[in-house]
Amino acid sequence: MTQTIITLYTRNRCPLCDKAKAAILELKKESDFELKEIDIESSDELIERYGLMIPVVHLDGEEVGFGFVDKFDISKRLQEKNRIK
Repeated sequence: MTQTIITLYTRNRCPLCDKAKAAILELKKESDFELKEIDIESSDELIERYGLMIPVVHLDGEEVGFGFVDKFDISKRLQEKNRIK
């Protein structure tokens, strides 16, 4: 069984990104997953793709949220993913 990976696309000085990260870290208390945080400013391609959408959350490569990230929605997606595995 492979580890679930949550990827959080962010940028510096982004209050919504900070809130999204805090929500995801709260979920870490109840679910087992790896959190990868990527600053979109590290790549022109990422800035073009996500510049106005951040924060953006991917669950095992699938986009599951952006902008205002709903902790309960991410939790539900994690539970569904864990049932499938």
